[in-house]
Amino acid sequence: MPLTWFPSSQLLWARVAAVLFTCTAFSVAAHGASLGSGGMADWCIFCWAFSFACSLLVLLVEQCSLQPRIPVSWSNFPVTVACYACLLCLSASIIFPVFFLRNHSYHSEARDHRIASTVFSCLATIAYIVEVSLSKARPGEVAGYMATAPGLMKVCQTSVACIIFILVSSPVSYDYHAALKWCMAVYCICFILSMAVVVLCVGECTGCLPIPFSKFLSAYGLLAVIMYLTATILWPVFQFDKKYGRRGNDTNLIAVAVLTALNFLLYLADLAYSARLVFISA
Repeated sequence: MPLTWFPSSQLLWARVAAVLFTCTAFSVAAHGASLGSGGMADWCIFCWAFSFACSLLVLLVEQCSLQPRIPVSWSNFPVTVACYACLLCLSASIIFPVFFLRNHSYHSEARDHRIASTVFSCLATIAYIVEVSLSKARPGEVAGYMATAPGLMKVCQTSVACIIFILVSSPVSYDYHAALKWCMAVYCICFILSMAVVVLCVGECTGCLPIPFSKFLSAYGLLAVIMYLTATILWPVFQFDKKYGRRGNDTNLIAVAVLTALNFLLYLADLAYSARLVFISA
């Protein structure tokens, strides 16, 4: 079995840097940052640990040439992992200083550990951005679906939906009006379908669909755009209009409204790419 531990590939060194930075970030935070347990502390540790474990797996598989033995599409798996890890580390880089550095008084050593974790989280985010930029498909290049713009947008859509789930659940802010429950249904349905597309691509199961994959993407994209358009309108109306009563954390509600609009734009761009793919195929 050939081992190639020191090639001069830029992609390799980006992955090595990501592994080192994420490992340092969660190790320093767990060792001396005095974070306690639960809430955003656990989320940040999870972001770094998950990204480290997945990146290390990709690195070992590629350097040991084990791709044929892995039951996933290797043209889709590494770039999917890198994109998810990039978004996770980006969220941790924003959340961690907001919750654990701003307006907090604590021992100076713990503060130094928290600053170090934030710095290495930002460095890990940069490393993953470099990896994604090196892995994504170039114009005219044959690549896996997840390496294309629509594939990367699927990752962004599911990641944004996960953040929305966190914001609307603590405290629960969608249970007092039918329109808000519909918004929650939109987030869940579109998340499940987008994640299903990711799993189908990574697992090389797109051929199992009863219709061509490109037509499935266009139909689902159109449905998602229509559903998210309704949520983009209904969420701020029923949360901020005094006639319906405002509840919960205003900051969270505003963040959900912004993220809903962001996901609407992502689905709209995704639909444009998918429709173009269908017309080109025809």
